[in-house]
Amino acid sequence: MGSASSKSTQPAHPETHESEKTSLAMCELSSSLAELSISAPISADGALSLSNVNAWEEAVEKSPKLQLARTILNHSNIRESLLSRSARIADARVFNVELDFETAPITNQRSSGRCWLFATTNVLRYNVMKKLNLSDFQLSQAYLFFWDKLNKSNYYLELSIQHADLPVDDRLLDYLSDELISDGGQWDMVVNLLETYGVVPQPIYPESLHSSLSSPINTLLKTKLREHALILRNLSASLRANPAFSEEAILTTLRSKKEELLKEVYIVMTATLGVPPKPSTKFTWDYYDKDGKPGSWTGTPQEFYKAFAYDKYSPADSFSLINDPRNAYGKLYTVDKLGNLWGGRPVLYVNTEIENLKNAVVKQLKVGHPVFFGCDVGQFSDRQLGIMDPALFEYEATFDIKFGLTKADRLQTNESSMTHAMVISGVHLDPKTGRPVRYKVENSWGDAVGDKGYFVMTDAWFEQFVYQVVIPKALAPKELVKVFEAGEKEVLPPWDPMGSLA
Repeated sequence: MGSASSKSTQPAHPETHESEKTSLAMCELSSSLAELSISAPISADGALSLSNVNAWEEAVEKSPKLQLARTILNHSNIRESLLSRSARIADARVFNVELDFETAPITNQRSSGRCWLFATTNVLRYNVMKKLNLSDFQLSQAYLFFWDKLNKSNYYLELSIQHADLPVDDRLLDYLSDELISDGGQWDMVVNLLETYGVVPQPIYPESLHSSLSSPINTLLKTKLREHALILRNLSASLRANPAFSEEAILTTLRSKKEELLKEVYIVMTATLGVPPKPSTKFTWDYYDKDGKPGSWTGTPQEFYKAFAYDKYSPADSFSLINDPRNAYGKLYTVDKLGNLWGGRPVLYVNTEIENLKNAVVKQLKVGHPVFFGCDVGQFSDRQLGIMDPALFEYEATFDIKFGLTKADRLQTNESSMTHAMVISGVHLDPKTGRPVRYKVENSWGDAVGDKGYFVMTDAWFEQFVYQVVIPKALAPKELVKVFEAGEKEVLPPWDPMGSLA
């Protein structure tokens, strides 16, 4: 007979199974990571542990270079300490293709976000100065700023009426109520202003404190406009609760109320910026030309714009080329809800390869036309030196790191977008290949930065951080003009980086 064991058989403890499973999983993970040349994490649960810090510190202690970096950089500005001497030497301010004269003075947008208006007026004044034989001249940036801000206020309230049925915390409304009257803008938005209001010389509508320091009035106007939007929402709800009102009657009533509310915006703006000339009202401007001869001109802002601000290439007949590697090339794009004049020209971009943007710059400069462009000016640039160059700072060599983001990656991760608009007035072409090496850039930050207000931008920087170049249709490749004129556009959401305002 067989005898039974004197010990009773007990099932294994559940925790033993779990421990074995965890160990097996870690072994499998380590094997998989080894194949990828990645070590297993020190902290299995994802928390930062002192073991991580100890391992990192041990690695740093073995590196004399990193030890030296610690010695120097804990009491030094890394941007100043790591400026590349070789980059500064290479970025010579010599250009073999330039406009036939430099406009003056170098402009200064001061504490405002009006770069797009300064870039535009810096392009336009080139023709004014040539036609009137002037040594220095500025168009009034404040004039365009006034009409843009007033129109953006109206645009926001119209959107508030249009979307009054959405919940107040809807993502769209939340986005629209954030930067509702930004100082910034885009090319098509300035075309709306030029074609509707014209331009005036700066003495006719000079700078005020708050055109140069816009934050205080922006804060005040945003507060009032958000209040206005809620008033219109509530009115819309009450009107729609009454079946006797038609949609047409509701819209008419809301717009009447909107105009009543906009009066408050106008009062604030005229008190802080001054009352601007009306676009169809005549003014008289007296001036000296560069030979000291006095001159005088009488007419309206619209007439001044048509008479002097452009020659062969009208702003209305120019359009934006962009380089956005996230999206398909050879297509037309717009951004939903982006604009300034309600019912005006929409913001439109033809997306294309970066080489087409470079060619657009060179072609315009060769025919004597300054170039409006949009970029991310804060990336790898130095304001005082006036240099824009990806090699300007020795970050990678100093810290043993590599920057791996592509242009598309930067757009997708909010690392980069159009932040600034300026004017290209020269380019240096390689004598052997004819390809651009560097560009001469006229900024609007005054003459105390850069080379008396001018910056140098390398071609490598252009490729990575320039997003937009404006070109007249007459100078653009025919296939891109065809895309623009076809009008078959893809609509990007309001929060897309291409909706950022320079």
